[in-house]
Amino acid sequence: MRIGLITPLHGRPDGDTPPPTWDSVRSLVQAAEVVGFDSFVFEDALLYRSESATDGTWESMTMAAALATATQSIHVGQSVVNSPYRHPALVAKTAVTLDEISGGRYIFGIGAGNTSDSDYRAFGAPTDMRYSRFAEAIAIIHALLKTGFVDFEGTFYSAKDSELVLTGPRTGGPPINIAGAGPKMLRLVAQYADAWNWWAYNETIDDLKARVGPLVEELERACGELDRDPSTVERTIDVYSLAPPGSEPSNGAIAGSSEELAAYLLALQDMGFSEARCDLTGASVEAVEAMAEVVEMVHAG
Repeated sequence: MRIGLITPLHGRPDGDTPPPTWDSVRSLVQAAEVVGFDSFVFEDALLYRSESATDGTWESMTMAAALATATQSIHVGQSVVNSPYRHPALVAKTAVTLDEISGGRYIFGIGAGNTSDSDYRAFGAPTDMRYSRFAEAIAIIHALLKTGFVDFEGTFYSAKDSELVLTGPRTGGPPINIAGAGPKMLRLVAQYADAWNWWAYNETIDDLKARVGPLVEELERACGELDRDPSTVERTIDVYSLAPPGSEPSNGAIAGSSEELAAYLLALQDMGFSEARCDLTGASVEAVEAMAEVVEMVHAG
């Protein structure tokens, strides 16, 4: 089983914790690579606004390119690209460019968008018809990545006689990993995705099985309708949150010894997930280094 790390890119100078800087994010990914993590993923957002404050975020495509050049072996990219922010043909071109820069290590997760629209309005992104927009977007992206060509005219997007002449090191581009839940989104996973991504939030394995089980059944049903073998859709999961061994757990985070944390993550493998990406409480180089035994045990199975 593969194990990854999740890191935030948001914050504000007067917040409770220091906002991320390029130096701090680079230090985390390099520490994760030394420890043996397989992947390093992060958010794709433009800002987080509440009634009392606004958190800024670093632009994730730029960050992905920088992290690719700062590492040698670890896979890097967004857990979920926020589709409404960018035209889908540009997303496909950016994805293959990042795959070229990283030598085939770019992680391309994507979804229909989040439920908060403050950043959409602030940066001029559409907020309506998110599923319908995403259905058109992923059709364009899939065609460009898998065939290098698309001629598409839809209600929301067009890509007329569009080509990807330069396609990076991987045939078919970086694998498409779609995050989504409802029946319509899972049908898009079955139709277009190489992988499906979902999340856990401070849940026991039994609770997670109860929540994810129906989603897996729906995904398998959609695969059957499209005459696709469900085993060809890889499954990944983002684990929010996990307290490194020896740390003080907070906010209900999954906690325990190295053996207990490894057992939790390996139970996800038994559920059919091939990779777990962990959001560590108190994210720091020290927290990453404290996960060394967990990483080794997860890799050993």
